[in-house]
Amino acid sequence: MFIFCLPYFHAADVSPLALGASNKMKGEVKIKGNMVVANNKFNINKQQVLRDIGYAPDSKPSPRMESLTDDYIENAHQFIAPSFSYVIRDIELVEGASVILEGGVIFESGVIARLLEKCQKVAVFVLTIGDYLEDAAARLAQDGLVLQSAVLDAIGSDATERLADSVADQISEVAHNQGLTTSRRFSPGYCDWDVSQQKMAFQAMKGDYAGVNLTDGCLMLPRKSISGIIGIGPCGVANYNPCKTCNRQDCVGRR
Repeated sequence: MFIFCLPYFHAADVSPLALGASNKMKGEVKIKGNMVVANNKFNINKQQVLRDIGYAPDSKPSPRMESLTDDYIENAHQFIAPSFSYVIRDIELVEGASVILEGGVIFESGVIARLLEKCQKVAVFVLTIGDYLEDAAARLAQDGLVLQSAVLDAIGSDATERLADSVADQISEVAHNQGLTTSRRFSPGYCDWDVSQQKMAFQAMKGDYAGVNLTDGCLMLPRKSISGIIGIGPCGVANYNPCKTCNRQDCVGRR
C-alpha cells in the first residue's frame, strides 16, 4: 500500500535489481535484464513533463506547481522498477513493404522496409518501468488529487522514454563493437507501421517480454512500456529519417 503526504512521497523501497547481459553478435542474440539507472533515478525532462500536463513551452508555472513538479521528479524513482529485453536477429529478405527475419517473423511497413533494406540485422526490444508508478497515479486520482496524478503520470512517460534511450545506447554499443551503426528506434503505431504489428515484435522476442503483457488489442501492460526495433548496419542507417519526406506536420512522433 502506498501512503502519500503531499507534496512529498512516502513509499516502500523498490528492491535493487541486477543487470545481466550477453554481448555476442552472431545470428540471434538475446539480452534481458533488470536495470538500475543511478539508483533508479532517470534524468527526467521537467519541461517535457510540464508540456505533457498542458503547459505551453513559453509559459511559466506557478511557484506551487514548480515545487510540486520538482518534488515529484525527485522522488518518483521510488515507483520505478525498470526492466528490458531485446534480441538481435538477421534480416533474411526485404521485398516491397515486407521484411522477413530469421525465424519467420514478418514486419509489414513501407517505412520499416526502407529502413531495414539498408541493414544487416535488427534489434527487437521491449521495456517497461513497471506498474508501481501507474498504480500510484491511479490511487492519487481516486483520492481526488487529479493534478498530482497527472504530474506523476507524465513523469512516468518521460522515464519510459529515458529507459528506451538507455537500451538504445546499449544496442548501439554492441553494434559499434562489430564495426556497425544503429538507426533511430521505431515502434509499431508510428508512420505506416500498424500497431497490430506489436504481435510480430513480441513473437520475435520468443517469450522474453521483460514482464510486459500484450493484450488482444495490442495494448501493452504495464502501460508505461515501449516495444520496437532498431536497425543495425553500415553508417548510412543512422541518417534514415522518414519524417523528412512526410507531409504530416502535426504528427506527435515527428522527429
